[in-house]
Amino acid sequence: MNIKSLAEEERPREKLLIKGKQALSDAELLAIILGSGSKSESSITLAQRILSSVNHNWNELAKLSIRDLCKFNGVGKVKAIEIITSLEIGRRKSLQQALKKESISSSKDAFNILQPIIGDLMIEEFWVIYLSRSNKILSKEKISQGGITGTMVDNRLIFKHALELNSVSLIISHNHPSGNIQPSNSDMQITQEIKKAGSLLNIILIDHLIVTQTSYFSFADENLL
Repeated sequence: MNIKSLAEEERPREKLLIKGKQALSDAELLAIILGSGSKSESSITLAQRILSSVNHNWNELAKLSIRDLCKFNGVGKVKAIEIITSLEIGRRKSLQQALKKESISSSKDAFNILQPIIGDLMIEEFWVIYLSRSNKILSKEKISQGGITGTMVDNRLIFKHALELNSVSLIISHNHPSGNIQPSNSDMQITQEIKKAGSLLNIILIDHLIVTQTSYFSFADENLL
């Protein structure tokens, strides 16, 4: 069905103007970003097809590259770039909202800050949140990045930053692109090494979070510290 054949109040742009953004379905929102469909389908139908390919999951859609999106008939590089740009704006908005909270009081607080940074990545990255005595965030630092299955961690670099910032505690974190939140033997070993190194400098390791797109594993919550 062509968009123009719809009643004016049911066309995505007009519907947003008349009823507000919350009245639009996911497909209608994506259709507005697409702007147009192809000769054989409307922008709404194209949007529905794209969303169906990722089980209507915006997080999964955010993983698609320009090349992936261009595989859909009706999506060229310009439309693919517009989709990726819109999703990146959403990611940065989530990060800014999380950073409004200046201190961390739970693993959930830490996850809300870290997920927009590393939750969608296709390779592993290792990050540290440095905290003051009152658990206020002093800095967030990427320590290393690796491949799909792991990353190397330099403990000296972690504590060099901690000393420079006068941090008294820290939270370490890395992502699992596979979506599996369970820690590996290597994850367990790294955690204990960093905890031991921190104790020598009176810098407390508060938690180690394994982050995925939608969930996390907390070493502190599971009494593994």
